[in-house]
Amino acid sequence: MKVLAAQPKLVELVQDAILAEIASGKLSPGARIIQEQIAQELGVSRQPVQQALLVLRNLGVLSEAPGRGLQVAPLDLDHVRDMYDMRAVIEGLAFRKAAERNAGRAAEEGPAYVAAGRQAVAAGDMRGMIDADMAFHAFIYELSGNPLVAPAMETHWTNTQRVMGEVLMRDERPRDIWQQHDALLQAVMAGDGRKAERLARQHIEQAADFMIQRLQRERAAT
Repeated sequence: MKVLAAQPKLVELVQDAILAEIASGKLSPGARIIQEQIAQELGVSRQPVQQALLVLRNLGVLSEAPGRGLQVAPLDLDHVRDMYDMRAVIEGLAFRKAAERNAGRAAEEGPAYVAAGRQAVAAGDMRGMIDADMAFHAFIYELSGNPLVAPAMETHWTNTQRVMGEVLMRDERPRDIWQQHDALLQAVMAGDGRKAERLARQHIEQAADFMIQRLQRERAAT
C-alpha cells in the first residue's frame, strides 16, 4: 500500500485501499485486520481506518474475528448471485437511459474506456482490469442522467471487486469481456435504448454465471 495524502474523502480512500488489498488476494478470507498496521502503511491516523473498517464490516466484506477484532469475510455465493440479479436490473436501466439521453457523448468519449480495458487485459494487469471495468460502468451511469444509479450501485461494486479479484488472480488468461463492452457501447452510441438494456442484462447475467462457476470449482478443489 502506498502512503495517502490527507483529503476530504480520506475514509473512502482508506476503504478503497483496503478493498484493493482484498481483491488482489493480499488479504485473503480469514485474514485478520490490524488497524495500527493499516494506518502505518497508509500514513494516516487510526480514525479514518476505524471508520473505513466499520463501513466494510457493514457491507459484509469484513466480519468479527474469533476473540476480538475483524477479519476478511468469506464470499457468500448466494449473496453474490443476489447481488448480480440486482445489478442486471439497475445496469439495464442505466444503459437504456444512456442510449436515450447521451448517445452523442457516448460516441465521443466511450471508445477510450474500451481501449483502456483492452490494454489492461493485454498487459495482464489485474488491478487495471477491475479499474477499467468500473470506470466504463461509472461512465454509463453518468450518461444515464439518473443521479440515483451510481449511489445504488456503490454497495454492489464493493462486493463485485472482490468477486472479480478472486476469479482473475486464479486465471492464467482472464476472460476478455471488452468485446461485450464494445457491443454495449455501440448500442448506446446508436441511441438504441431497448437493445442497450437487453445487452446489459445479458452481460451481467453471463458474468454472474461465469464468476460463480469459477468460485464453486475453486472451492470444490480445496
